[in-house]
Amino acid sequence: MISLSRGQKIKLADLTSSLQLRAQISAQGAGLTFDFSCFGVDANGKLSDDRYFVFYNQKASPEGALKLESDSVFALDLAKLPEAIQKLVFVATIDGSGTMANLDRGAFSLFAGGSEVAQFVLQGSDFGSEKAIMVAEIYLKDVWRVAAVGQGFAGGLDAVLAHFGGQQAEEAVPVAPPSAPPAKPVNLKKVELEKKMERQAPQLVSLAKKAQVSLEKVGLSQHTARVALCLDISASMSGLYRAGKIQRFAEKVLALGTRFDDDGAIDVFLFGSSAHEAGGMGIDNFKDFVPQMQRRFPLEGGTMYGRAMELIRRHYFPDALGRARTSPRSDVTPVYVMFLTDGQTADAEVTKQQVQWSSYEPIFWQFMGLGKSRKDVKKGGGGFWASALASDFSFLEELDTMTGRYCDNANFSASPTPTFWPTTNSTI
Repeated sequence: MISLSRGQKIKLADLTSSLQLRAQISAQGAGLTFDFSCFGVDANGKLSDDRYFVFYNQKASPEGALKLESDSVFALDLAKLPEAIQKLVFVATIDGSGTMANLDRGAFSLFAGGSEVAQFVLQGSDFGSEKAIMVAEIYLKDVWRVAAVGQGFAGGLDAVLAHFGGQQAEEAVPVAPPSAPPAKPVNLKKVELEKKMERQAPQLVSLAKKAQVSLEKVGLSQHTARVALCLDISASMSGLYRAGKIQRFAEKVLALGTRFDDDGAIDVFLFGSSAHEAGGMGIDNFKDFVPQMQRRFPLEGGTMYGRAMELIRRHYFPDALGRARTSPRSDVTPVYVMFLTDGQTADAEVTKQQVQWSSYEPIFWQFMGLGKSRKDVKKGGGGFWASALASDFSFLEELDTMTGRYCDNANFSASPTPTFWPTTNSTI
């Protein structure tokens, strides 16, 4: 086994004849938590294909040449790497507070055939305020070589990604063969959001994964949009609020929002006889958001869809002031609104106007009626009493199919309980 010092380079052939290797990064320090990752970069040192950024949330490259087998061990098959990937860079990042100066000991170990063939040791005295380290590299220069690097970045993973060009999507050059899907730019905010969810809101992680699967099924997984939740606070909703069903539903919509956007929050609006902005629900405050919201906004008599829709449009498109628009606007991020209600509106004409005017804006209304619709009961062959006890959502069904709109900007579904994932009719 050869011990490497910082800056030292050696031919891989001097260590082993095998191109199937294992690389392990270790790091310990009081109060420090570490994440380990591997960047597969091109001849220009750029991460031009983010499928070769292997970390805890993307554990393998497409052909399996790079695999994260555990939190700190990478399995490598250099023979399988595409020609465009010329260098593998192994990175250690501090997750949370602290700096690399607090590192007690770190090491990069390279294994071949089960035996350790090289090691590079790091100590905190080698660093200062850095929060990330490029520990070592395996790179192709005529032949495969290994280098002990030890270069630190005070800006953490953000700075490392910037170093590899991962934040500048418009400059990324696809390097995969023409038959492969185009490369996607790395979204650092998404990476940080995933880590934050795992730390602060693990109960949202499974919901977010379900939302991702549903979005992939309907072809929306690559869309970016702001997500809003509009809740009925009329008195008839009291039982659902008391049972905690609205809180759980809001958590599902938040999970959906983390798939569409990278800010980890959704905007919440309310309507009864009046319309209200309830603020943002995010990873930091979601656990008791709805109960706290109810203390600020008690249930009201009356149901007015139109007022809430006007308020939402003013919030996202202030230049329209919630009023008429007759020409399309598409220069801002689209908005996806989950609109939950258990009854008919008292301002039907205003609501129709809002749907029509907003059809010129990048906003999509997903209306959800709480209860069984009479239309669905009739389709299912229900008798007189089943039809009589069903909810009358004829107006919402009309909004789903109304004419006179610039584009189809509304969808309707009904459910006895507030559960929702995107359907094939949901488009943005």
